[in-house]
Amino acid sequence: MVKVLDLHFQGAERVIASFLLKTPQGPVLIETGPESTYPQLVAALRAEGVEPEAVRHVFVTHIHLDHAGAAWRLAELGATVYVHPRGAPHLVDPSKLLASAERIYGHLLKPLWGELRGIPPERVRVLEDGERVDLGEVQVQALETLGHASHHHAYLVEGLLFAGDIAGVRIAPGPVLPPTPPPDIHLESWYASLDRLLALRPEALYLTHFGPYGDVEAHLLALRQVLEDWAGWTLGRLREGLDLEAMTPRFEAYWREGLRRAGVEEAGMRLYELADPPYMNLQGLVRYWQKHHPERLREG
Repeated sequence: MVKVLDLHFQGAERVIASFLLKTPQGPVLIETGPESTYPQLVAALRAEGVEPEAVRHVFVTHIHLDHAGAAWRLAELGATVYVHPRGAPHLVDPSKLLASAERIYGHLLKPLWGELRGIPPERVRVLEDGERVDLGEVQVQALETLGHASHHHAYLVEGLLFAGDIAGVRIAPGPVLPPTPPPDIHLESWYASLDRLLALRPEALYLTHFGPYGDVEAHLLALRQVLEDWAGWTLGRLREGLDLEAMTPRFEAYWREGLRRAGVEEAGMRLYELADPPYMNLQGLVRYWQKHHPERLREG
């Protein structure tokens, strides 16, 4: 039922996925990847016998460029793009999203993520928490799952959960890691989302980074533990008075050692780094503590 389309981000396999569902109402896409990989998306669709013009329903978990950057391309061809209410305005007018990305990536923005354009409002459909989209014999249910982003849905389709970033990054055979970039990381919301997913007991998780996993409970519990560990590490360094510049090489060493202990070799670390850059994870966690719990920085 589900075809995992590898978008070969930056020429690498198993970094960014899009998911193709074949339904009675035609092919459905969950996640588009960035616009920079749109040619690979088209090639992958055609390899499955699907022309991009045939895709009429596109679901994005959130509007970060690695998940929804090519949505406008499919909307140009006639697709409806489904998104969280807080993400919809930024699909229609991506100027703020683009400005934020330019601050982060500078001259690397276009090589990494490609071009970004707005989507006509009539091509964007907002989904509320719990809302279902009926596609003949297939229903897609939106589940608000905040913590990584303030505008994040996971999508439940017949017991399969397309989890975006809320269920982490896992590149087999490596461990699950949390993507914690700025600006929206909120740990309490993330823990609540993980509790919600655990209670749903889906049959499998489909991760945009990367692929399907059936050990759902163990995966989600491991993710929560790493989130707690990284957050505690960051808080400890902030209490020591380290600034971000001093903290970054230490966190990268800590990150690499964790992967090494899990048996990940250098080639695997490169894939994790492409999917989930450690320096951005640190930035998001530092911002979380400084914004949401400044009182904790004075304890200890």
